[in-house]
Amino acid sequence: MQASGRHAGLGLALGSAIAFGGSGVAAKPLIEAGLDPLHMVWLRVAGAALVLSPLAWRHRDLVRRKPLLLAGFGLIAVAGVQAFYFASLSRIPVGVALLLEYLGPALLLGWIRFVQRKPVTRAAAAGAAVAVVGLACVVQIWAGLSLDPLGVLLGLAAACCQAFYFVFADQGTDGEDVPDPMGVIAYGMIIGTVVMTVIARPWQLDWRVLGGDAAVGDLMVPAPVLLGWVVLIATVLAYLTGVVSVRKLSPQVAGVVACLEAVVATVLAWVLLGEHLATWQIVGGALVLSGAFIAQTSRPAAPGVAEPLSALDRDPSKV
Repeated sequence: MQASGRHAGLGLALGSAIAFGGSGVAAKPLIEAGLDPLHMVWLRVAGAALVLSPLAWRHRDLVRRKPLLLAGFGLIAVAGVQAFYFASLSRIPVGVALLLEYLGPALLLGWIRFVQRKPVTRAAAAGAAVAVVGLACVVQIWAGLSLDPLGVLLGLAAACCQAFYFVFADQGTDGEDVPDPMGVIAYGMIIGTVVMTVIARPWQLDWRVLGGDAAVGDLMVPAPVLLGWVVLIATVLAYLTGVVSVRKLSPQVAGVVACLEAVVATVLAWVLLGEHLATWQIVGGALVLSGAFIAQTSRPAAPGVAEPLSALDRDPSKV
């Protein structure tokens, strides 16, 4: 039963990475058609909040039971990641900003090991290290080494928010009062929409863009279809499968598997948008896949047995 649950968790984590990775290939044509990037983010989050609003009503008891969890998920895991990432993009190259954001799984391992005082398996640590090196190749970090310090700090802030996405997704799984992930995500989107409304100022949105078509490679696709993909697949489905995968696996393993999002986004941009895929990007993709494979081979420590990162560690805490 544990093996079956783990396989299901890996499948959900992969599905989440693919769904998240498909957001860029659908959003970029809308942005190139004239939609402001922040307005695109607001449409994404607000659309997901609208779709999930019936679930918010169904799980309205969460407002009383888990108010801090809902606020944290909405402010940090939804609005924080988006706002800091786009702010970082405005000051440093896209590839570097993406790499900084995906330092989140590595930061997550540090949080688990040094703040929660839980042992981190060698497989998870090695997988995260390999995945980060692979991401550096995928985004070709050497193409943008002239960095703005504030842009770097904003990118690291996005990484911290991404790390806390996995922390919040895992909250309550050890106790009896386990919050339903659908309710948490629904309220997270609603709170994220409120925050992004202040940041993005959607009353300035050019709604005419959504009434036309946008170019996806050589094809002209109706803008509402692309927006529907971003909202339903790249947001609603991606968050739901992502949160459930964390609960079936562990934050440290699910975080490394999530790095595949950048690889999926790069490959889809190559196939659908005709963007060139360099040799180093192919190598980097293979490294990220290897890192995810290494991380998922980790197993929780048996009762009374820990697998620390160092022989000097003797923390008896359980995973």
